[in-house]
Amino acid sequence: MTVRATLAAAFPEARRIADFLDRDFAEDGGVVALVEIDPEHWQVDAYFPGGDPDEIAGLIRDTLGADAFGAFQGTQILPETDWVAESLAGLAPVACGRFLVHGSHDQDALPAGRTPIAIDAGQAFGTGHHGSTAGCLAVVDRLIRRQSFVNPLDIGTGSGVLSIALAKTLHTNVLASDIDPLAARIAGENARRNNVGNRVRVITAAGMDHAEIRARAPYDLIVANILAGPLIELAPQIAAALAPGGTLVMSGLLPRQRGRVVAAYGVQNVRLVRAQVHDGWAVLELRRA
Repeated sequence: MTVRATLAAAFPEARRIADFLDRDFAEDGGVVALVEIDPEHWQVDAYFPGGDPDEIAGLIRDTLGADAFGAFQGTQILPETDWVAESLAGLAPVACGRFLVHGSHDQDALPAGRTPIAIDAGQAFGTGHHGSTAGCLAVVDRLIRRQSFVNPLDIGTGSGVLSIALAKTLHTNVLASDIDPLAARIAGENARRNNVGNRVRVITAAGMDHAEIRARAPYDLIVANILAGPLIELAPQIAAALAPGGTLVMSGLLPRQRGRVVAAYGVQNVRLVRAQVHDGWAVLELRRA
């Protein structure tokens, strides 16, 4: 018997919920999936190998606290099946430019001619299936076809997929950061798994607030796949860390939020070069004058 608990929230809260549930229940066989319903609504599904649905609901409420109680949608008993295998089967490899992001279940069936990046769905954001991640990868692929970068920074690295892509193609050292210590640990593990652990340095940092980020500036390429609010708030610090002529790639924002984000960076003399929408998410390429 498998019990599924379902919760719903906007992305930042949904990610926090998924992290807490995975932390508290993974050792007991729980599997947590974070699913995008639309750009503003996300669902967290937690699968438990047995147990009383009401007791599981109580444990989840205790884990999340009263602030997440409103996100709880309920529990249900599912028919017998391998839900982990079924969820993995739905995560087909994603092609983004030259890159192919895939899970371990597809390791032995990859097509030739692309740069593979092995990322399993799990605790950290960024399997390549999300529009903002795929869009950033496509822009990065286009950029490095025409220019070589020597000192990239990845802000809000999540699973580390963008840092791994940069390290594999540029053959240079990449500094990656995430505000979530769990995500930073997973990104480091993924870098080692993809044989670029010696090139990707992952740190835990809130935005640009870290001595190592400041010490390694200026950066000729910064990628930031976070959210519109933090992107606007960090505009002065990110612009200051970007080298003259440096390139900034941003996503995690909706098309309707593009104007405010572009304006915040325009004030810092970082101008929009190109914008595109990928699966409902805006992806921006900017350059410092």
